[in-house]
Amino acid sequence: MTATTATPRAVEGLSATRRPAFARVLASEWTKLVSLRSPWWTAAVTVVVGGVITFLSAQASSGDPGFEPVDSLSSGLMLAQLGPLVLGVLVGAGEFRTGAFRSTYTTVPRRWPVLVAQSLAVAGFALGTAVLTTVASVVGILPAAASRDLPVDLTAGDAPALVLGMVLFLVGLALLGHALGALLRRTVPALVTALILVMILPIALLMASDPLVAGGDPASLAAPDPAAAPTVVGTLNVLLPGTAGGLLTTSASSGPMDGSPDLGPVGGGLVLAAWIVVLLAAAAVRLRTRDVR
Repeated sequence: MTATTATPRAVEGLSATRRPAFARVLASEWTKLVSLRSPWWTAAVTVVVGGVITFLSAQASSGDPGFEPVDSLSSGLMLAQLGPLVLGVLVGAGEFRTGAFRSTYTTVPRRWPVLVAQSLAVAGFALGTAVLTTVASVVGILPAAASRDLPVDLTAGDAPALVLGMVLFLVGLALLGHALGALLRRTVPALVTALILVMILPIALLMASDPLVAGGDPASLAAPDPAAAPTVVGTLNVLLPGTAGGLLTTSASSGPMDGSPDLGPVGGGLVLAAWIVVLLAAAAVRLRTRDVR
């Protein structure tokens, strides 16, 4: 009787002592991420695309009389933003796609430390990618600036905030993709949802609020009216993660889009962060309350 009752307690105590510390879970998730080829390829393409598109945009704008090289700095993110988004989705849904989640959650039965560790690993990898992409974008504007004998000073005016905003924007998109991948657990649905939220819906809402689409006067597009009251469509647009995150790559003095509240870079960053937190919380709740399949 004594041996029978002591055995479960001994096994329970042994299981508790063997529960991996969070540092080991984080190290494991980081090792899994960097051991795959897809994150490295995604990072490389993001850096190259960001630099090339920025170079082409700066060259095209260099003929304008009022050309400012720094104004073209974030132009490459229009396409480069897809890289971090795809990276996050692949990591978030990857283990569910391959079936590796079974061994992972057997080792870490509480489950949520894995989600947190994955998020930190994605953020760290995306941070390196974002910094390199920003550097490539800076290099991309140098030839156009040199052709006009214009200096590129990243320490003056809105440039420091713009550089920081570019990095935070790319890291935020990677975390958004990871949250969607962890929540939906399927690569294709998560990627389609991410593209809809970040790219398709903002364009659709922008077209819906465009005066040209509504048959308005084209002259009204010459300059935004800062005194214009926010509209429902404009408000919905700026509250989407892609549009809100994009405000991080604008200057605080640029003003709001027509029909949108003036959130500014800080407000846009907070909206993007709220999307990430809510989606990660939903993924954590699903991990704790539903069977992993």
